[in-house]
Amino acid sequence: MGDKRGVNMIPETHPLQQLFVELVRRHYAQEIGIRDPQVIGYVAHLLSEFCDAEQLVKIRTASGRPLNDVGEMLIESDPVYGPAPSFDRERQVRKHIGDYTLFFAGMFPESINHYRLRRQRIENFVEWVKAGKESYYIVSKFEHFEYAKVAPVFAQLSQKFEDCVYGLNLVKNELEVMQHPIARRGNELVM
Repeated sequence: MGDKRGVNMIPETHPLQQLFVELVRRHYAQEIGIRDPQVIGYVAHLLSEFCDAEQLVKIRTASGRPLNDVGEMLIESDPVYGPAPSFDRERQVRKHIGDYTLFFAGMFPESINHYRLRRQRIENFVEWVKAGKESYYIVSKFEHFEYAKVAPVFAQLSQKFEDCVYGLNLVKNELEVMQHPIARRGNELVM
């Protein structure tokens, strides 16, 4: 989508990527009315990307320490009062905050409370959603040069963040059903 991805990307032809595209497309279109192929493709690719746990902690401090605390990521993204050396770094970190919060709020909402019990600066689910939505909005404002083509996707992700979270939760629920022994046995009988 115009952004640099991890070296170990799952190819678009990989069955896992195709599964995610199908699940996201179905739930986003049928249950929440999002039919934009770029948004669907982005979210499906995000699921594939985060299959590699290293992608969850790809944002690091200048000293190399991985960040998995949204509050610390917000500080890291600040190019004026924080350590971000450039606006490109701000965009990179803000994009990751949007991705990270969308992924966890949609796929593992129960884990957000777990983080709160640690030293997290972002206290609850609502603040996570606000951080993700705001981060995608900021990324969408990088709308010139190499970012021009993807800026509208991030604007849509920001505007429909809560819907995207809900859609991912539906995807998660379907993935859980697919893992249930009865569902797996039914699929074996059909095939």
